[in-house]
This record gives sequence, structure tokens and C-alpha cells, in this order.
Amino acid sequence: MPRMVQVAIAGDVTEAEELQELLRNAGIDCELDPSGPDEALTVLVPEDSLEQAKDAIEALTEPDDPLADA
Repeated sequence: MPRMVQVAIAGDVTEAEELQELLRNAGIDCELDPSGPDEALTVLVPEDSLEQAKDAIEALTEPDDPLADA
């Protein structure tokens, strides 16, 4: 099993689920880790998919969207 690495930190469950859906629609496996600060969730992807995941998040979020800063 590939090592999972952080691609983003979501501020809440809704944001995390949106990121998870976005990544899965791009064909990228991902997991949510609740060990982030406060209510935040860490979004994890396989290490070999990290660049693809970053590109998918960047391409599918609006410039003024908080997810774009992840």
C-alpha cells in the first residue's frame, strides 16, 4: 500500500467531503484524517498521486475559493 501524504487541510467536514469528491472524480484515491487542528480534517492521497491531486484541486476550484489555498 502506498504511503499517504497530506494534500490539503479542510476547515470542516463539508469542505473535506467536497475535496474528497473532487479528488475521487479525478480518479485519485483519498482519505480524511480527523487529526487536524480544531475541527479541521487533513486530506491524504497516495504519495505517487500528490502532484496530480494538487493539479486537480487547483484546476477545479475558483481563484477566490478557500479550497484554492489548500
